[in-house]
Amino acid sequence: MTDPAMQGPVAFIGLGMMGGPMAARLATAGFDVHGADPVETARSALIAAGGKASTSAAEAAEGAQIVITMLPDGKVVRDVLLGEGRAASGLAAGALVIDMSSSAPMQTRELASDLGERGISLIDAPVSGGVRRVLDGSLTIMVGGESRDIERARPLLAAMGKAIIPTGPVGSGHAVKALNNYVSAAGLAAACEAALVAEKFGIDPGVLVDVLNVSTGKNNSTEVKMKPFILSGTYASGFSMTLMAKDLRTAAELAHELGVGEPGTQSVADLWRRASEQLGRAADHTEIYRFLATSDNETQQEE
Repeated sequence: MTDPAMQGPVAFIGLGMMGGPMAARLATAGFDVHGADPVETARSALIAAGGKASTSAAEAAEGAQIVITMLPDGKVVRDVLLGEGRAASGLAAGALVIDMSSSAPMQTRELASDLGERGISLIDAPVSGGVRRVLDGSLTIMVGGESRDIERARPLLAAMGKAIIPTGPVGSGHAVKALNNYVSAAGLAAACEAALVAEKFGIDPGVLVDVLNVSTGKNNSTEVKMKPFILSGTYASGFSMTLMAKDLRTAAELAHELGVGEPGTQSVADLWRRASEQLGRAADHTEIYRFLATSDNETQQEE
């Protein structure tokens, strides 16, 4: 791995549930990390891991060679870099932005073009795996952009993830992330519906899950979500309903923008949107089971 000191200062903007531990892993690996977040506890956690932190994205990015963003969506990323935040104003030509947020692919292409006019490169590198895999450094990272920029970023990505997969041109990482979450959400909803039908018939849902996991119905949700988070009633996977609904909307919008028939993406996006609206922003995405089990949802589906 490249000596972290050779990378120069690395700004990490967005120290939330995922971004905080990701930035901490970089600091622990020896990178000179300057974080930015409005939440004091998030800043303190990075400082404790050996990094620096401030409330200002522009301050954190001043003089940085590489800027990593882990923010709610692409609109926030653009605003931080080129809008009010103006973090890009402190970057010299030749700097690299790594957007690890779950952004809309078409917006990512536009942002890359606008940054390119300033001599700043951008790659998109969203992640999959959740908080547990952040902590042990085993995230899957999907990376879109020029090969030379991906190789430049690889030492940092390797400190946060185990599987680093180039996906194609800029924006493709965000596209793959949204499509991955569509497949994941569709599989989870199907598993939840099957468990509810089984229980209604008098079958122990846990037994159904055991059968699925040694049969063709096995998927990530049946293996790692159904028993630990859903049938247990804990609903504590660490990934919110709101974020899943956002990613599914991104997948459906991408299909529509490309003129691809999208009955599946649209119907799954609509299901999770309704669930998010009913259960609220604090709901874990595994609470789709509770939503599917409610009489209110059954009424909505009949309508």
